Amino acid sequence: MLNIISTGSNYIFMIMCAIYALSCFTVFLPSTEEQQIKRMNRQERFMFIFHFICYGVLFLKTFDVRILILYVAQAVFFKFLIFLYEHLYMDCSRILMNHTCFLLIIGFVMLTRLDFEEALKQFAIVAVCSFVVLAVPFIMEKAYWLKRLRWIYGLIGLLLLASVFVIGTTKNGSTNWISLGPVALQPSEFVKIAFIFFLAAMLEKPVSFPRVFVTALFSACHVLVLILERDLGGALLYFVVFIFLCYASTGRSIYVLGGVAAGTLAGRLAYILFAHVRTRFDAWSDPWSIIEGRGYQITQSLFAIGTGGWFGMGLTQGRPSDIPVVESDFIFSAIAEEFGVFFAICLILIYLGVFVHFLQIAMDVKGRFYKLVAYGFSICFIFQVFLCIGGVTKFIPSTGVTLPLISSGGSSVASTLIIFAIMQGIFMITYKEDEEVEEDEQTSEISPEGTISRQTNQ
Repeated sequence: MLNIISTGSNYIFMIMCAIYALSCFTVFLPSTEEQQIKRMNRQERFMFIFHFICYGVLFLKTFDVRILILYVAQAVFFKFLIFLYEHLYMDCSRILMNHTCFLLIIGFVMLTRLDFEEALKQFAIVAVCSFVVLAVPFIMEKAYWLKRLRWIYGLIGLLLLASVFVIGTTKNGSTNWISLGPVALQPSEFVKIAFIFFLAAMLEKPVSFPRVFVTALFSACHVLVLILERDLGGALLYFVVFIFLCYASTGRSIYVLGGVAAGTLAGRLAYILFAHVRTRFDAWSDPWSIIEGRGYQITQSLFAIGTGGWFGMGLTQGRPSDIPVVESDFIFSAIAEEFGVFFAICLILIYLGVFVHFLQIAMDVKGRFYKLVAYGFSICFIFQVFLCIGGVTKFIPSTGVTLPLISSGGSSVASTLIIFAIMQGIFMITYKEDEEVEEDEQTSEISPEGTISRQTNQ
Protein backbone atom coordinates (compact mmCIF):
# COMPACT_ATOMS: atom_id res chain seq x y z
CA MET A 1 0.00 0.00 0.00
CA LEU A 2 2.81 2.39 0.90
CA ASN A 3 4.51 1.69 -2.44
CA ILE A 4 1.32 2.68 -4.27
CA ILE A 5 0.96 5.88 -2.21
CA SER A 6 4.64 6.78 -2.66
CA THR A 7 4.64 6.11 -6.40
CA GLY A 8 1.28 7.78 -6.97
CA SER A 9 2.29 10.88 -5.03
CA ASN A 10 5.24 11.30 -7.42
CA TYR A 11 2.85 12.31 -10.20
CA ILE A 12 1.39 14.98 -7.93
CA PHE A 13 4.92 16.19 -7.14
CA MET A 14 5.82 16.38 -10.83
CA ILE A 15 2.71 18.36 -11.76
CA MET A 16 3.12 20.76 -8.84
CA CYS A 17 6.85 21.25 -9.45
CA ALA A 18 6.25 21.78 -13.19
CA ILE A 19 3.63 24.47 -12.49
CA TYR A 20 5.88 26.07 -9.88
CA ALA A 21 8.88 26.01 -12.27
CA LEU A 22 6.77 27.59 -15.01
CA SER A 23 5.64 30.30 -12.62
CA CYS A 24 9.30 31.17 -11.98
CA PHE A 25 9.32 32.74 -15.44
CA THR A 26 5.71 33.86 -15.93
CA VAL A 27 6.11 36.25 -12.99
CA PHE A 28 8.34 38.37 -15.24
CA LEU A 29 5.54 38.88 -17.76
CA PRO A 30 3.73 42.24 -17.74
CA SER A 31 0.83 42.00 -15.32
CA THR A 32 -1.15 43.91 -12.75
CA GLU A 33 -0.27 43.92 -9.08
CA GLU A 34 -3.34 41.78 -8.37
CA GLN A 35 -2.21 39.13 -10.88
CA GLN A 36 1.25 39.06 -9.35
CA ILE A 37 -0.15 38.58 -5.88
CA LYS A 38 -2.26 35.67 -7.12
CA ARG A 39 0.82 34.03 -8.65
CA MET A 40 2.79 34.45 -5.46
CA ASN A 41 -0.05 33.01 -3.38
CA ARG A 42 -0.31 30.04 -5.76
CA GLN A 43 3.42 29.38 -5.41
CA GLU A 44 3.11 29.50 -1.64
CA ARG A 45 0.19 27.06 -1.63
CA PHE A 46 2.03 24.63 -3.87
CA MET A 47 5.12 24.52 -1.69
CA PHE A 48 3.10 23.97 1.50
CA ILE A 49 1.05 21.19 -0.12
CA PHE A 50 4.25 19.62 -1.43
CA HIS A 51 5.76 19.83 2.06
CA PHE A 52 2.68 18.22 3.64
CA ILE A 53 2.45 15.29 1.21
CA CYS A 54 6.19 14.53 1.37
CA TYR A 55 6.25 14.36 5.15
CA GLY A 56 3.04 12.34 5.09
CA VAL A 57 4.78 9.71 2.95
CA LEU A 58 7.85 9.77 5.19
CA PHE A 59 5.66 9.27 8.28
CA LEU A 60 3.75 6.37 6.73
CA LYS A 61 7.06 4.70 5.96
CA THR A 62 8.26 4.64 9.57
CA PHE A 63 5.37 5.85 11.80
CA ASP A 64 8.05 7.83 13.63
CA VAL A 65 6.36 10.61 15.62
CA ARG A 66 9.56 12.66 15.42
CA ILE A 67 8.89 13.14 11.70
CA LEU A 68 5.48 14.68 12.45
CA ILE A 69 7.00 16.97 15.06
CA LEU A 70 9.72 18.07 12.65
CA TYR A 71 7.13 18.71 9.94
CA VAL A 72 4.97 20.89 12.21
CA ALA A 73 8.04 22.83 13.37
CA GLN A 74 9.09 23.45 9.77
CA ALA A 75 5.60 24.49 8.63
CA VAL A 76 5.31 26.98 11.50
CA PHE A 77 8.83 28.27 10.79
CA PHE A 78 8.20 28.89 7.08
CA LYS A 79 4.84 30.57 7.68
CA PHE A 80 6.31 32.79 10.39
CA LEU A 81 9.36 33.67 8.26
CA ILE A 82 7.16 34.72 5.33
CA PHE A 83 4.96 36.73 7.72
CA LEU A 84 8.02 38.52 9.16
CA TYR A 85 9.44 39.46 5.76
CA GLU A 86 6.09 40.71 4.49
CA HIS A 87 5.60 42.94 7.54
CA LEU A 88 9.19 44.05 8.23
CA TYR A 89 10.06 44.58 4.58
CA MET A 90 6.93 45.41 2.65
CA ASP A 91 9.06 46.16 -0.44
CA CYS A 92 10.90 42.82 -0.40
CA SER A 93 10.85 40.36 -3.31
CA ARG A 94 8.19 37.79 -2.54
CA ILE A 95 9.33 35.75 -5.54
CA LEU A 96 12.75 35.34 -3.96
CA MET A 97 11.17 34.53 -0.61
CA ASN A 98 9.08 31.75 -2.16
CA HIS A 99 12.07 30.27 -3.99
CA THR A 100 14.12 30.28 -0.80
CA CYS A 101 11.44 28.41 1.13
CA PHE A 102 10.70 25.91 -1.65
CA LEU A 103 14.36 24.95 -2.12
CA LEU A 104 14.79 24.61 1.64
CA ILE A 105 11.69 22.38 1.80
CA ILE A 106 13.11 20.05 -0.86
CA GLY A 107 16.34 19.86 1.09
CA PHE A 108 14.59 19.12 4.40
CA VAL A 109 12.47 16.38 2.79
CA MET A 110 15.48 14.63 1.25
CA LEU A 111 17.61 14.92 4.37
CA THR A 112 14.78 13.56 6.55
CA ARG A 113 14.49 10.63 4.18
CA LEU A 114 18.28 10.03 4.22
CA ASP A 115 19.27 10.85 7.80
CA PHE A 116 16.81 12.24 10.36
CA GLU A 117 19.53 13.54 12.68
CA GLU A 118 21.17 15.40 9.80
CA ALA A 119 17.81 16.89 8.83
CA LEU A 120 17.21 18.05 12.39
CA LYS A 121 20.65 19.65 12.51
CA GLN A 122 20.12 21.35 9.16
CA PHE A 123 16.74 22.70 10.23
CA ALA A 124 18.21 24.14 13.43
CA ILE A 125 20.97 25.90 11.46
CA VAL A 126 18.50 27.28 8.91
CA ALA A 127 16.12 28.51 11.62
CA VAL A 128 18.85 30.36 13.51
CA CYS A 129 20.49 31.81 10.39
CA SER A 130 17.17 32.90 8.85
CA PHE A 131 16.33 35.08 11.82
CA VAL A 132 19.91 36.41 12.12
CA VAL A 133 20.02 37.48 8.46
CA LEU A 134 16.72 39.34 8.83
CA ALA A 135 18.90 42.38 9.58
CA VAL A 136 20.88 42.08 6.32
CA PRO A 137 18.33 43.77 3.97
CA PHE A 138 18.07 46.70 6.40
CA ILE A 139 21.88 47.03 6.53
CA MET A 140 22.13 46.89 2.74
CA GLU A 141 19.50 49.60 2.40
CA LYS A 142 20.99 51.96 5.00
CA ALA A 143 24.77 51.35 4.96
CA TYR A 144 25.90 53.46 1.99
CA TRP A 145 29.51 53.21 3.18
CA LEU A 146 29.84 49.52 2.30
CA LYS A 147 31.64 50.28 -0.98
CA ARG A 148 34.38 52.14 0.90
CA LEU A 149 35.63 48.98 2.65
CA ARG A 150 37.26 47.49 -0.44
CA TRP A 151 40.61 46.50 1.11
CA ILE A 152 38.99 45.43 4.37
CA TYR A 153 36.90 42.87 2.45
CA GLY A 154 39.98 41.52 0.72
CA LEU A 155 42.22 41.35 3.80
CA ILE A 156 39.60 39.78 6.05
CA GLY A 157 38.84 37.24 3.35
CA LEU A 158 42.47 36.25 2.92
CA LEU A 159 43.00 35.96 6.68
CA LEU A 160 39.94 33.74 7.08
CA LEU A 161 41.00 31.52 4.19
CA ALA A 162 44.56 31.22 5.50
CA SER A 163 43.35 30.45 9.05
CA VAL A 164 42.83 26.80 8.08
CA PHE A 165 46.59 26.37 7.88
CA VAL A 166 46.75 27.10 11.62
CA ILE A 167 43.52 25.71 13.10
CA GLY A 168 42.11 23.82 10.13
CA THR A 169 41.13 20.18 9.72
CA THR A 170 41.08 17.92 6.68
CA LYS A 171 37.82 16.58 5.29
CA ASN A 172 37.29 14.67 2.03
CA GLY A 173 40.85 15.41 0.95
CA SER A 174 40.64 19.19 1.45
CA THR A 175 42.05 21.18 4.37
CA ASN A 176 39.38 23.86 4.30
CA TRP A 177 37.51 23.37 7.57
CA ILE A 178 37.82 24.98 10.99
CA SER A 179 36.64 23.09 14.07
CA LEU A 180 35.59 25.21 17.05
CA GLY A 181 34.51 22.63 19.59
CA PRO A 182 31.38 20.92 18.25
CA VAL A 183 31.03 23.50 15.46
CA ALA A 184 32.75 22.97 12.10
CA LEU A 185 32.94 25.87 9.63
CA GLN A 186 34.10 26.12 6.04
CA PRO A 187 35.59 29.64 5.75
CA SER A 188 35.57 29.65 1.93
CA GLU A 189 31.75 29.59 1.95
CA PHE A 190 31.63 32.92 3.80
CA VAL A 191 34.73 34.46 2.25
CA LYS A 192 33.13 34.25 -1.21
CA ILE A 193 30.66 36.90 0.01
CA ALA A 194 33.47 39.22 1.13
CA PHE A 195 35.33 38.40 -2.11
CA ILE A 196 32.42 39.59 -4.27
CA PHE A 197 32.09 42.77 -2.20
CA PHE A 198 35.84 43.32 -2.64
CA LEU A 199 35.63 42.94 -6.41
CA ALA A 200 32.56 45.19 -6.65
CA ALA A 201 34.21 47.89 -4.55
CA MET A 202 37.45 47.73 -6.56
CA LEU A 203 35.74 47.77 -9.95
CA GLU A 204 32.98 50.23 -9.03
CA LYS A 205 34.84 53.33 -10.24
CA PRO A 206 35.93 53.83 -13.88
CA VAL A 207 38.21 50.86 -14.42
CA SER A 208 41.80 51.31 -15.60
CA PHE A 209 44.27 48.57 -16.37
CA PRO A 210 46.39 49.21 -13.21
CA ARG A 211 43.27 48.85 -11.03
CA VAL A 212 42.27 45.63 -12.78
CA PHE A 213 45.84 44.35 -12.42
CA VAL A 214 45.94 45.03 -8.67
CA THR A 215 42.51 43.45 -8.26
CA ALA A 216 43.67 40.43 -10.25
CA LEU A 217 46.74 39.98 -8.03
CA PHE A 218 44.67 40.10 -4.86
CA SER A 219 42.10 37.73 -6.36
CA ALA A 220 44.90 35.38 -7.40
CA CYS A 221 45.99 35.24 -3.75
CA HIS A 222 42.50 34.03 -2.78
CA VAL A 223 42.53 31.38 -5.49
CA LEU A 224 46.07 30.28 -4.62
CA VAL A 225 45.18 29.78 -0.95
CA LEU A 226 42.20 27.65 -1.97
CA ILE A 227 44.42 25.59 -4.26
CA LEU A 228 46.88 25.03 -1.42
CA GLU A 229 43.94 23.89 0.71
CA ARG A 230 43.04 21.50 -2.15
CA ASP A 231 39.62 23.09 -2.39
CA LEU A 232 39.67 23.18 -6.17
CA GLY A 233 35.90 23.55 -6.49
CA GLY A 234 36.04 26.72 -4.41
CA ALA A 235 39.09 27.98 -6.34
CA LEU A 236 37.27 27.51 -9.64
CA LEU A 237 34.18 29.31 -8.31
CA TYR A 238 36.21 32.32 -7.15
CA PHE A 239 38.11 32.43 -10.44
CA VAL A 240 34.97 32.40 -12.60
CA VAL A 241 33.34 35.14 -10.49
CA PHE A 242 36.44 37.32 -10.92
CA ILE A 243 36.52 36.84 -14.71
CA PHE A 244 32.84 37.64 -15.19
CA LEU A 245 32.90 40.70 -12.92
CA CYS A 246 35.91 42.03 -14.82
CA TYR A 247 33.93 41.61 -18.01
CA ALA A 248 30.79 43.16 -16.50
CA SER A 249 32.71 46.22 -15.28
CA THR A 250 34.77 46.81 -18.44
CA GLY A 251 32.83 45.17 -21.28
CA ARG A 252 36.11 43.81 -22.70
CA SER A 253 35.96 40.23 -23.92
CA ILE A 254 39.75 39.95 -23.61
CA TYR A 255 39.30 39.25 -19.90
CA VAL A 256 37.02 36.29 -20.65
CA LEU A 257 39.38 34.90 -23.28
CA GLY A 258 42.37 35.39 -21.00
CA GLY A 259 40.47 33.75 -18.16
CA VAL A 260 39.62 30.70 -20.25
CA ALA A 261 43.27 30.34 -21.28
CA ALA A 262 44.51 30.78 -17.70
CA GLY A 263 41.87 28.35 -16.39
CA THR A 264 42.87 25.71 -18.91
CA LEU A 265 46.53 26.03 -17.95
CA ALA A 266 45.68 25.95 -14.23
CA GLY A 267 43.56 22.82 -14.71
CA ARG A 268 46.45 21.07 -16.45
CA LEU A 269 48.87 22.03 -13.67
CA ALA A 270 46.40 20.87 -11.01
CA TYR A 271 46.15 17.49 -12.74
CA ILE A 272 49.93 17.15 -12.68
CA LEU A 273 50.47 18.38 -9.12
CA PHE A 274 47.55 16.92 -7.13
CA ALA A 275 46.81 13.21 -6.85
CA HIS A 276 43.16 13.71 -5.83
CA VAL A 277 42.59 15.82 -8.94
CA ARG A 278 43.89 12.98 -11.09
CA THR A 279 41.63 10.60 -9.17
CA ARG A 280 38.55 12.71 -9.89
CA PHE A 281 39.51 13.20 -13.52
CA ASP A 282 40.07 9.49 -14.04
CA ALA A 283 36.76 8.72 -12.32
CA TRP A 284 35.08 11.17 -14.67
CA SER A 285 36.72 10.08 -17.91
CA ASP A 286 36.12 6.33 -17.49
CA PRO A 287 34.42 5.39 -14.21
CA TRP A 288 33.27 1.99 -15.48
CA SER A 289 36.81 0.61 -15.71
CA ILE A 290 37.44 1.46 -12.04
CA ILE A 291 33.92 0.91 -10.76
CA GLU A 292 35.10 -0.99 -7.67
CA GLY A 293 37.41 1.83 -6.63
CA ARG A 294 37.70 5.45 -7.69
CA GLY A 295 34.73 5.26 -10.05
CA TYR A 296 32.32 3.84 -7.48
CA GLN A 297 30.72 7.14 -6.42
CA ILE A 298 29.99 8.49 -9.89
CA THR A 299 28.76 5.13 -11.21
CA GLN A 300 26.38 4.77 -8.27
CA SER A 301 25.14 8.28 -8.99
CA LEU A 302 24.47 7.40 -12.62
CA PHE A 303 22.79 4.14 -11.59
CA ALA A 304 20.49 6.07 -9.26
CA ILE A 305 19.53 8.62 -11.92
CA GLY A 306 18.98 5.88 -14.51
CA THR A 307 16.96 3.74 -12.10
CA GLY A 308 14.66 6.64 -11.25
CA GLY A 309 13.84 7.27 -14.90
CA TRP A 310 11.47 10.05 -15.89
CA PHE A 311 8.94 9.54 -13.11
CA GLY A 312 11.05 8.28 -10.19
CA MET A 313 10.92 5.29 -7.89
CA GLY A 314 8.82 7.16 -5.35
CA LEU A 315 9.86 8.83 -2.11
CA THR A 316 11.45 6.21 0.22
CA GLN A 317 11.47 3.59 -2.60
CA GLY A 318 15.00 4.12 -3.94
CA ARG A 319 18.44 3.23 -2.64
CA PRO A 320 20.20 6.60 -2.39
CA SER A 321 22.31 5.44 0.57
CA ASP A 322 24.37 3.41 -1.92
CA ILE A 323 25.93 6.68 -3.09
CA PRO A 324 28.82 7.92 -0.90
CA VAL A 325 28.36 11.46 0.50
CA VAL A 326 24.79 11.50 -0.84
CA GLU A 327 23.58 14.00 1.78
CA SER A 328 25.82 16.79 0.47
CA ASP A 329 27.67 16.57 -2.83
CA PHE A 330 25.40 13.97 -4.51
CA ILE A 331 21.95 14.84 -3.19
CA PHE A 332 20.77 15.71 -6.71
CA SER A 333 21.19 12.03 -7.66
CA ALA A 334 18.96 10.99 -4.77
CA ILE A 335 16.32 13.51 -5.86
CA ALA A 336 16.43 12.23 -9.45
CA GLU A 337 16.15 8.60 -8.29
CA GLU A 338 13.12 9.02 -6.05
CA PHE A 339 11.30 11.99 -7.61
CA GLY A 340 12.33 11.33 -11.22
CA VAL A 341 14.33 13.06 -13.93
CA PHE A 342 11.32 15.19 -14.89
CA PHE A 343 11.17 16.59 -11.35
CA ALA A 344 14.95 17.09 -11.42
CA ILE A 345 14.67 19.12 -14.63
CA CYS A 346 11.96 21.25 -13.02
CA LEU A 347 14.29 21.79 -10.07
CA ILE A 348 16.98 23.03 -12.47
CA LEU A 349 14.41 25.41 -13.97
CA ILE A 350 13.67 26.77 -10.49
CA TYR A 351 17.37 27.43 -10.00
CA LEU A 352 17.41 29.17 -13.38
CA GLY A 353 14.41 31.20 -12.24
CA VAL A 354 16.37 32.38 -9.20
CA PHE A 355 19.32 33.23 -11.47
CA VAL A 356 17.10 35.24 -13.85
CA HIS A 357 15.61 37.12 -10.90
CA PHE A 358 19.11 37.89 -9.60
CA LEU A 359 20.06 39.22 -13.04
CA GLN A 360 16.91 41.32 -13.18
CA ILE A 361 17.79 42.88 -9.83
CA ALA A 362 21.34 43.55 -11.10
CA MET A 363 20.05 45.23 -14.27
CA ASP A 364 17.43 47.32 -12.48
CA VAL A 365 19.55 48.74 -9.65
CA LYS A 366 21.24 52.01 -10.59
CA GLY A 367 24.22 52.14 -8.23
CA ARG A 368 27.26 50.63 -9.94
CA PHE A 369 28.54 49.03 -6.72
CA TYR A 370 25.23 47.29 -6.01
CA LYS A 371 24.95 46.30 -9.67
CA LEU A 372 28.33 44.53 -9.57
CA VAL A 373 27.50 42.88 -6.24
CA ALA A 374 24.26 41.53 -7.72
CA TYR A 375 26.02 40.33 -10.87
CA GLY A 376 28.67 38.65 -8.73
CA PHE A 377 26.16 36.73 -6.64
CA SER A 378 24.21 35.80 -9.78
CA ILE A 379 27.28 34.15 -11.33
CA CYS A 380 28.38 32.63 -8.02
CA PHE A 381 24.96 31.06 -7.45
CA ILE A 382 24.33 29.58 -10.89
CA PHE A 383 27.92 28.39 -11.35
CA GLN A 384 27.75 26.55 -8.03
CA VAL A 385 24.56 24.83 -9.24
CA PHE A 386 26.32 23.94 -12.49
CA LEU A 387 29.38 22.50 -10.69
CA CYS A 388 27.23 20.34 -8.41
CA ILE A 389 24.77 18.99 -10.99
CA GLY A 390 27.44 18.71 -13.67
CA GLY A 391 29.58 16.62 -11.33
CA VAL A 392 26.90 14.13 -10.30
CA THR A 393 25.71 13.63 -13.89
CA LYS A 394 29.26 13.11 -15.24
CA PHE A 395 29.04 16.20 -17.39
CA ILE A 396 32.18 17.54 -15.70
CA PRO A 397 34.56 16.06 -13.08
CA SER A 398 33.16 16.19 -9.56
CA THR A 399 34.38 19.22 -7.60
CA GLY A 400 32.76 18.50 -4.23
CA VAL A 401 30.48 21.54 -4.41
CA THR A 402 27.10 21.49 -2.63
CA LEU A 403 23.67 22.17 -4.13
CA PRO A 404 22.51 25.56 -2.75
CA LEU A 405 19.87 25.39 0.03
CA ILE A 406 19.31 21.66 -0.51
CA SER A 407 22.55 19.84 0.33
CA SER A 408 23.53 19.11 3.90
CA GLY A 409 26.10 21.52 5.24
CA GLY A 410 25.75 24.32 7.75
CA SER A 411 28.34 26.63 6.18
CA SER A 412 26.87 26.21 2.71
CA VAL A 413 23.25 26.86 3.68
CA ALA A 414 24.18 29.75 6.00
CA SER A 415 26.24 31.54 3.34
CA THR A 416 23.49 31.04 0.75
CA LEU A 417 20.88 32.50 3.11
CA ILE A 418 23.14 35.53 3.58
CA ILE A 419 23.45 35.90 -0.21
CA PHE A 420 19.67 35.74 -0.64
CA ALA A 421 19.22 38.33 2.12
CA ILE A 422 21.74 40.63 0.41
CA MET A 423 19.84 40.28 -2.85
CA GLN A 424 16.64 41.15 -0.99
CA GLY A 425 18.36 44.30 0.25
CA ILE A 426 19.46 45.27 -3.27
CA PHE A 427 15.93 44.59 -4.55
CA MET A 428 14.58 46.98 -1.92
CA ILE A 429 17.14 49.60 -2.96
CA THR A 430 15.94 49.20 -6.56
CA TYR A 431 12.32 49.60 -5.47
CA LYS A 432 13.22 52.75 -3.54
CA GLU A 433 15.10 54.16 -6.55
CA ASP A 434 12.06 53.57 -8.78
CA GLU A 435 9.80 55.40 -6.32
CA GLU A 436 12.21 58.37 -6.20
CA VAL A 437 12.32 58.51 -10.01
CA GLU A 438 8.51 58.49 -10.19
CA GLU A 439 8.31 61.29 -7.61
CA ASP A 440 10.89 63.37 -9.51
CA GLU A 441 9.01 62.85 -12.78
CA GLN A 442 5.74 63.93 -11.20
CA THR A 443 7.39 66.97 -9.64
CA SER A 444 9.09 68.01 -12.89
CA GLU A 445 5.99 67.52 -15.05
CA ILE A 446 3.52 69.48 -12.91
CA SER A 447 4.03 73.15 -12.09
CA PRO A 448 2.14 74.98 -9.32
CA GLU A 449 -0.54 75.78 -11.95
CA GLY A 450 -0.56 72.09 -12.92
CA THR A 451 0.20 72.68 -16.61
CA ILE A 452 3.78 73.86 -17.11
CA SER A 453 6.76 71.59 -16.56
CA ARG A 454 9.84 72.61 -14.60
CA GLN A 455 11.93 72.11 -17.70
CA THR A 456 9.77 74.61 -19.61
CA ASN A 457 10.09 77.19 -16.83
CA GLN A 458 13.84 76.92 -17.00
